[in-house]
Amino acid sequence: MKPINIISSTFVPMVLENIDTDQIIPARFLKATTRLGFGANLFRDWRYDVNGQPKPDFILNNPAYSGEILVAGKNFGCGSSREHAAWSLLDYGFNVVVSSFFADIFKNNALNNGVIPVKVSDEYLQKIFEQANGSRLTVNLQEQTISIDATGDVESFEINSYKKTCLINGYDDIDYLLSIKEEIAQFEKQHDY
Repeated sequence: MKPINIISSTFVPMVLENIDTDQIIPARFLKATTRLGFGANLFRDWRYDVNGQPKPDFILNNPAYSGEILVAGKNFGCGSSREHAAWSLLDYGFNVVVSSFFADIFKNNALNNGVIPVKVSDEYLQKIFEQANGSRLTVNLQEQTISIDATGDVESFEINSYKKTCLINGYDDIDYLLSIKEEIAQFEKQHDY
């Protein structure tokens, strides 16, 4: 994974609630054995018609919106537990998803795969949506804050401290263990089993 600390980007506003993992990445696209290529089918059934042509009214097909941050309505990532949902978001180019509620399994899958799920209040989410005109958001992982650059509104968010350390350093679980191998060796020396 690549290290993440501060992400400042325009955002894609998806003003929909209860976005489930079956819509994020439909089951028929789960046949691949690597994480690559899933972005092409992110929100496939919402993005494309039955002939594979982009639907002009879907937000990801609107050239006015782009960026590394997806802002979605309440209850993002509900439904099945597929890790592919996080893979597809990352492969598409999203490093952050902002919502006022995340399904627990999706949240953990996102954190494990280098996507930051930023949970904000309903009121703050509405403030973000009101700025969906090319404004930028800044997510500071170290400080655990998100700010709307145009207005200066800032809100704090919670994140598991272990996952925060991993994201800031670009570690997966194995990388983290390797980073503390000297501490592990010292502990083993002190505790003869």
